Amino acid sequence: MIARFAARAVSRPTRIVAARATTVRFYSEDQFGRKEKAHEDQYVRQHEKEQLKRLRAQLAKNEQENAELKKKIEEHENPKA
Repeated sequence: MIARFAARAVSRPTRIVAARATTVRFYSEDQFGRKEKAHEDQYVRQHEKEQLKRLRAQLAKNEQENAELKKKIEEHENPKA
């Protein structure tokens, strides 16, 4: 009878400790998930920023080419004698 009582007493703290460890683990995973999401969001913002920079550079280049073509058209329409 004492052996059964001792076995129960030993098993109960193990369950309590396991439950606490699980709670801490879920909390840690939640923090990890938030941190990982923050890193992903930062990466996306940086990627979008780089895309905007490239698109603006491409737009400036296209506008310059457009201005040059308009200038050539003007030269052909109004030839100087």
